[in-house]
Amino acid sequence: THTRTLILARGTQLTLPLMTTWWLLACLTNMALPPSVNLLGELMIISSLFNWANLTIIFTALTTLITATYSLYIFMMVHHNKTSVNTPHTPTTTREHLLLILHLYPLISLISSPKLLF
Repeated sequence: THTRTLILARGTQLTLPLMTTWWLLACLTNMALPPSVNLLGELMIISSLFNWANLTIIFTALTTLITATYSLYIFMMVHHNKTSVNTPHTPTTTREHLLLILHLYPLISLISSPKLLF
């Protein structure tokens, strides 16, 4: 859409369905979906903060909830609202999806087998 205004990028689920799927995967990873690295990181941070001081678990849980809510709100606002009439979307090409796959393939292989680093 060539804009940072999210109101102008509404309704992309109908015009860019595969890009909506990529964005959903990114949002779910941001919310620490179980096969992602974020889940392990958040569990380690939460457990270490809980061992440090019991009060910090409230703040950590609150920020985790705010992050998940904001990610879902942005996803729903951009993809599931009515389409803006003034902003036509150009269809995505195979090159863009290949670029996303080529970025995710090394990440997923390192998540599944961390011994590849060493």
